[in-house]
Amino acid sequence: MSTDPGRLDAGFIWRELSRSYWSKGRTRKEIRKAFDNSLVVFGLYRRDGAQVGCARLVTDTVRLAFLMDVIVTEAERGKGLGTWLARCVVDHPDLRAVRTWMLATRDAHSLYKKSGWKPLSRCEKYMVRRGGVS
Repeated sequence: MSTDPGRLDAGFIWRELSRSYWSKGRTRKEIRKAFDNSLVVFGLYRRDGAQVGCARLVTDTVRLAFLMDVIVTEAERGKGLGTWLARCVVDHPDLRAVRTWMLATRDAHSLYKKSGWKPLSRCEKYMVRRGGVS
């Protein structure tokens, strides 16, 4: 595990995220820009140095952190690496003051529950605004 953005393999990240349901249609440039502009990025590596996973965090390190683009390559799934990655994110020393953590997932609820995540309560309190270029 590393938070050094210099170790990230942009090709790996683009290949893996382009296969995910949440990143379909995002260009390599958009994915790179998203990682470049995230305050904390996580890379997951085998002992030989090959990248096998990643995650990025949009945060102010005090009030809010939004976990995004969490991926573990298919060949490494089922070994507990996703759970470990999620735990490393919430246990990161620079993020201990964060009061509210958020993420969105369609199918990984059980993975995140192992790290203390719960569904939103009082959803009526939260709002969303869609924007950007269509």
